[in-house]
Amino acid sequence: MPAFHCTRTRRSPFIGGILLLALMVACGVPPSRAADLNTPEDVIRLLVRANAEKDIATLSRYMVHDTDVVGYTIGGRKYVGWPAFERVMKDEFDAVARLEIPITELKVWQKGDVAWFSMELDYIRYVGTGAGQSRMSLPLRETGVLERRDGRWMLHVWHESSQRGPALKAVNPGGTASAQKISTSSETPDFSGEWEIEEEDKSYRAMLDKAGNGTYTHKGGILKTTGFANRLWQGTWQQPENDREGGFEVLLSEDAKEAKGIWWYSRVGDHKNIPPREHGGTYTWKRLTPPPAH
Repeated sequence: MPAFHCTRTRRSPFIGGILLLALMVACGVPPSRAADLNTPEDVIRLLVRANAEKDIATLSRYMVHDTDVVGYTIGGRKYVGWPAFERVMKDEFDAVARLEIPITELKVWQKGDVAWFSMELDYIRYVGTGAGQSRMSLPLRETGVLERRDGRWMLHVWHESSQRGPALKAVNPGGTASAQKISTSSETPDFSGEWEIEEEDKSYRAMLDKAGNGTYTHKGGILKTTGFANRLWQGTWQQPENDREGGFEVLLSEDAKEAKGIWWYSRVGDHKNIPPREHGGTYTWKRLTPPPAH
């Protein structure tokens, strides 16, 4: 939220995200060469396998790179073009220890050089190691369109949404689940207290109320929470002292003590045509006061 640099583009968000390409199908296809991918379903399964194996190169090869291609995911997030999506996926791969993605339903239709699909699946993320490892299951619904270009099937557009709230479990080193806690998308935590916000070149403090609204100690900053779902915390910020404002999106840790994500500008003085999420940076929020007891 500090000084504005028009040449600086924001770096990737956390999650991933929470974050979260929904083409997660059970790994039912063995490693394939491009020449072996004869059907749209082959490509979907290859993309899913690449996702589970954190293979950005294969994802890139079989997803179109048109500048206006659009993808939608949970939490109301929108990706335009390959670079925006690639940043999110790299952050997600860095954030998780491993992924499991069982598919529960998949249907594919084709007409000429166009195919479309629908599916339901569980996107299961393992974060951390040892006794502190946690398991989050996100039941998702997916739809998308593929196009055959120069003989190769490519994913063109996609959309995903949640079936229900995520199931959270702590997993011991032996792989068995212990106490389970169910968190629904309607459950919003108590954000009240003091937070330290760390950017690459500075840090400052924020004082928030229960709803996640408050102030911070940089340029008379004002924070407002606009949404929370599946630990994805979204909001806006204003800095009256230097006449600028923007938005933020962070992923709250399961213990509600830390959040990591991105911020961006929406206005700087009279400049109001700043592309959303394009100019900004990354930061980390840390609670300085214990989370309120429930």
